[in-house]
Amino acid sequence: VTQKDIADAVHMSERSLQRKLADRKTSYKKVLDEVRSELAKGYINDARLSLNEITYLLGFSEPANFTRAFKRWHGTSPSGYRKAG
Repeated sequence: VTQKDIADAVHMSERSLQRKLADRKTSYKKVLDEVRSELAKGYINDARLSLNEITYLLGFSEPANFTRAFKRWHGTSPSGYRKAG
């Protein structure tokens, strides 16, 4: 989902969306990162989903990109998190 998609969905320009987010001391990138982080935890707790499926559900193009992001968010790899869970 792009910033333009979100702006269109809430019937405002991209610039207006940027300003509103800035007023709340955040940005599209930060919100997207937070949402992905929370969704990732939920998806990983669902043993029916493979890590590759989770990668693509969250919009990452490669599993390595997802793994790097997950480590940044949670301090461990997705597979490590799943095993600990």
